[in-house]
Amino acid sequence: MIGEWLDIGPVGQIAPGTARTMPVVGGEEIAVFHTLDGEFHALVNKCPHKHGPLSEGIVHGSVVTCPLHSWNISLKTGEAQGDDKGCVPVIPMRVESGRLYLKRDVLLAAAKVGA
Repeated sequence: MIGEWLDIGPVGQIAPGTARTMPVVGGEEIAVFHTLDGEFHALVNKCPHKHGPLSEGIVHGSVVTCPLHSWNISLKTGEAQGDDKGCVPVIPMRVESGRLYLKRDVLLAAAKVGA
């Protein structure tokens, strides 16, 4: 299990209803979201439509609305909602002892795919 998950810091670093970004050397930036329901989700920080920064969007329920053209993206699946089509890579997360962890191998694979 050691090395399988990447510790990215305490849960308190991301206020409910907001997101923070994390750079990935050689890959795409990752957005980590904290919903108002207390859930955490991680996606590549790039809308599938025009590559808008999802981390700057509005979080409502388990969806983020892209700040550029108002596409709604599921934080759970990465899929565009409604009539819009497209998908953003999702990074598995876990919360343990007040810390946030991202699945290391999926993080690296998703970052390379998005590049």
